[in-house]
Amino acid sequence: MPKQATLTKGSTFKHVSIMSFTGALGLMAMFLVDLVDMLFLSMLGEREIVAAVGFASTVMFFTVSISIAVSISATALVARAMGQGDIELAKRRATNVLGIGIVFSSLVVWFLWPHIPEVLYFLGANLRTLDLATGYLQILLLGMPAVMIGMIASGIMRALGDARRAMYATLVCSLVNAVLDPILIFVFGLGIHGAAIASLLARFSMVAVSYYGVVKVHRMLGQFDLVECVKDLKPIALIAVPAMLTNMSSPLANAIVMEYAADFGDHAVAGIAIVGRIIPVVFGGLFALSGAVGPILAQNYGARQFQRMHNAMSSAVIYALVYCLFLCTALYLAQDFLVSIFNASEETASLIHFFATYGSFSFFFQSLLFIAIAVFNNLGRPLSSTLLNFGRATLGTWPLIALFGWLMGADGIIVGQAVGSVIFGCIGFVMARRYLHELELKEEVAIAEASPLQQDVCPNS
Repeated sequence: MPKQATLTKGSTFKHVSIMSFTGALGLMAMFLVDLVDMLFLSMLGEREIVAAVGFASTVMFFTVSISIAVSISATALVARAMGQGDIELAKRRATNVLGIGIVFSSLVVWFLWPHIPEVLYFLGANLRTLDLATGYLQILLLGMPAVMIGMIASGIMRALGDARRAMYATLVCSLVNAVLDPILIFVFGLGIHGAAIASLLARFSMVAVSYYGVVKVHRMLGQFDLVECVKDLKPIALIAVPAMLTNMSSPLANAIVMEYAADFGDHAVAGIAIVGRIIPVVFGGLFALSGAVGPILAQNYGARQFQRMHNAMSSAVIYALVYCLFLCTALYLAQDFLVSIFNASEETASLIHFFATYGSFSFFFQSLLFIAIAVFNNLGRPLSSTLLNFGRATLGTWPLIALFGWLMGADGIIVGQAVGSVIFGCIGFVMARRYLHELELKEEVAIAEASPLQQDVCPNS
């Protein structure tokens, strides 16, 4: 076993904790910078600017989802090859995923860039908001290949167990963005275009850091071969396409929730929106769980260490439980402070209080779904992740918030989401456990069938 396959030995709980913690820091840094970015732009005093960023962000969400999906395939394929001890295969997969990602993202930019005004108009932007959003997105979209490279490179480093350098790439990107934002927006007077340029330059800084880690430190990029790349296209697509569809389910669920919240008035919409901003900051450690567990499972699957895979799932559950107990308690104690800093009205504050007191604990069950998604994405059944996530976004959202909203009013929206998380979290985790047992059984059967053949061959050798 090559020493680079670091996740096939040592404490699985330690691996889960370190990978999740570093991933969470990177995620929370990005969320924080997005918040600061919006704060700076709101200081310009034009509501059209904030609206323009909102429309542009909707488009960018889909482009980022594509990059995340391809990075998931990079992590799964490289980690599995490392677990098998086949470093050359890992290098080939890393090189080919990166090459395919660059070509695909460049094609998306080439196709989408000329049609930005039409896309934004279709989303509802018009007049000055449309002009501002178009200018902002025309700058930002040029950085999509950089986002793709940075995310794939970070995924490769996570596949190798180097969560620290993967985190550095995200932190540097966030830091560069935070420093350049006020300079370009206010000092140079570029306004919304300055914010776009700052984000664009920040993404190239992420490329520099992640590329250094992959190429200079780990030496994981090999010689590009078009024939080998075509061979790898199918396994890459089999993971990336379902993963991309999985990512699309979140905005669907959010749209359903906001539509129902609107029936209860502006205070309910404001309350749900504030809760939506609290969740990524408080539960970033859980959102990072899927990306943390995935490489551990994939490396050990490549090494056929099934007991460690079971241990990794159990360790992830323990981590999620401890994290939720600590952070949910902290959120409960800080709820009055949060209400005050958001200057929430009485009706809006009641929703925040309700979530902090009752709804937040459902994120433990949401973490079970994250673990299940990691199992399916990294062990060869990514379509199950897509079905689970879309199930939660539809059957686990719409009928439940409608029912509990009817019974409890606006608080029922939070209850409905929580119940959906409990149901699909438990279903997903049970499915993942069973799938892991199926893989283990298949391996035992394969070994048993191979043993007589080896015995027959040996006397004649």
